Amino acid sequence: MDRKRMSWIAVAALALSGVAAAHDGGRGWDRDGHRDGGRNVSTYHDGYRAAPGGYDRDRGYVRGHEYRAPTYRYVPSYGYREPYARTYVPAYGYGHGARTWHRGDRFIASLTRLSPVDATVLGEHRYDDKLPDITATGRAARQREWQSLLARLGTIDPARLSRDNQVDYAMLVNELRYRLWSDLALRDWAWNPQIYNDIAAGSLYGLAARDFAPWDVRLKAATARMEALPAFLRASRGQLVPARVPPIFAQTVARQNAGIVEIAEGMLAPHADALKGADRARFDKALAGLKAAVADQQKWLDTVLVPQANGEFRLGPTLYDQKMKFALMSDLTRPELKARALKAKAEIRAEMYELSRRVLAGAASDKALAMPDNPTPDQQQAVIEAALKISYAKHPPRAEIEQRARETLAQATDFVRERGFVRMPDGPVRVITMPKFQQGNSTAYNDPPGVFEKNGQNFYAVSPIPDEWSDAQAESFLSEYNDYMIHDLSIHEAMPGHYLQLDHSNRTDDTLRALLWSGPFVEGWAVYAEGVMKDEGYLGGDPLFQLTVLKMRLRSVTNTLLDIGIQTEGMTREQAMDLMQNGAFQAEREAAGKWVRASLSSVQLLSYFTGYTEHMALREEARKRWGKDFTLRRYNDTVLSFGSPPVKYVRALMFGLPVD
Repeated sequence: MDRKRMSWIAVAALALSGVAAAHDGGRGWDRDGHRDGGRNVSTYHDGYRAAPGGYDRDRGYVRGHEYRAPTYRYVPSYGYREPYARTYVPAYGYGHGARTWHRGDRFIASLTRLSPVDATVLGEHRYDDKLPDITATGRAARQREWQSLLARLGTIDPARLSRDNQVDYAMLVNELRYRLWSDLALRDWAWNPQIYNDIAAGSLYGLAARDFAPWDVRLKAATARMEALPAFLRASRGQLVPARVPPIFAQTVARQNAGIVEIAEGMLAPHADALKGADRARFDKALAGLKAAVADQQKWLDTVLVPQANGEFRLGPTLYDQKMKFALMSDLTRPELKARALKAKAEIRAEMYELSRRVLAGAASDKALAMPDNPTPDQQQAVIEAALKISYAKHPPRAEIEQRARETLAQATDFVRERGFVRMPDGPVRVITMPKFQQGNSTAYNDPPGVFEKNGQNFYAVSPIPDEWSDAQAESFLSEYNDYMIHDLSIHEAMPGHYLQLDHSNRTDDTLRALLWSGPFVEGWAVYAEGVMKDEGYLGGDPLFQLTVLKMRLRSVTNTLLDIGIQTEGMTREQAMDLMQNGAFQAEREAAGKWVRASLSSVQLLSYFTGYTEHMALREEARKRWGKDFTLRRYNDTVLSFGSPPVKYVRALMFGLPVD
């Protein structure tokens, strides 16, 4: 992520500590942030996740155990007013291991207090004026909370829980262990400066981006956070060990640091007239103090951190394998996953070759191109490149990428509605310009509403081409992100990809699944959605669109080989660029950006291919089990009805199988 999911865990734990939550869900920040997929790296996929949900399907208690009459607990209201609105909803104990309802309240209060920036993004606004304690004292407090919760969960026999709650239990235990491992084994707080930059920027962005309250209310909270940020930034310098920081991490944060002020000046200050008198004076003073603190931070980054940074960005096999098990919740080993990816790479390229032959059949200029039934590797490469080149020529002007995304989203939405192969989402989605401080890590991402922001806006963010790019650089970029690719992006990020899937997830009666979402499930669904649109004949079955979908699927496979190679096998930049450009037909600028992303993150890039293969295997199993009763609509709606747990748990819930 790392926009820590502390508050999400807090709410989730209630599902197992004696009370049930009653919120519609929301998506959470991806563990590695937007630079890993917004989310995908949506992240800030790492930002948006939800409250655990609802009581058990057999009325909130475990069969054979004592039924507990409903008590009532506090949950934040979806609205926002002064003083904070409070709503009370029934809360049922699960019977086994359940304690009194107020112990759950105290648990939520403690964890949201420890992670106030996450709380804001989730729509829990009691701590909008606070920042987290990032010192050793704060880490120790979090670790005690996680250990305490694990101990309480250890008193519960999972076998005595319903199948739904067995899934919740397994996901929560994994998340808590993952967090402890990150702090105690990975110790990324000592070498990853992005953690602190993301918190600092997110503390203001979360208050500015959505209209959850009047501007004067949000600006007062922002004022308090700006007043606290100078001390926060000084504390961040005390946590980092410069010699352990990888150079690419230090250099990246040095470039991003100014984005904190850009948010304050570009998103908050234009609305400062909503404050009057002393409040306005306090805001102005806090902004001036923030600018000075960010300048001090920049000086330290440039003169201390960047020159002294000498850490290794590669995790190595041991830490990588440990992180892989936590992040994927899969039984696959690293060698097994790599072998699957290599096999898939060969199969996809063969399919792309056959489709390319169809595309080129009528192209007079390519009559001399050899296209035998059994091509050599060089012949296969040349034919696919020639076909893709035709798609590159059709692209929008450099200033119209966002508009083209808006048009393709509308077109994809109409197609899905017409075909009816999945329930349409209920919430709104809007294409926006990607905020400047987030540009540079991804071309597009999906930003869902927070867990407590019922019916909040979903954003499909698109990055513009930088003004400083030359026409030649822009043309190269637009060749990669041509019209067909923008169609694919809109499918992946919005319809029927992330936007549709997360809308389903957020509206399940068990929001724990939205809270502790599985990266492979979420990213795998988006890749799966691209394939469904291809197979259903989107754009009239245009072979160039079909070829683009296959190219993107090949990219997801390559992501797996790239991540494993870089993080565990010493893959060099030259080798990585060859893998991406020649192996997966990626443009040089796209490949160069992916090298940076793969250096700044680990494991998240595995989620696309892993999740896609799991989704496809599950659909095939459903087809066999359901026989003549199988329909694409039934399958898609059923899969999406369980929230966003690992696919193996969806399988258990769908077919009534044991939860392993």
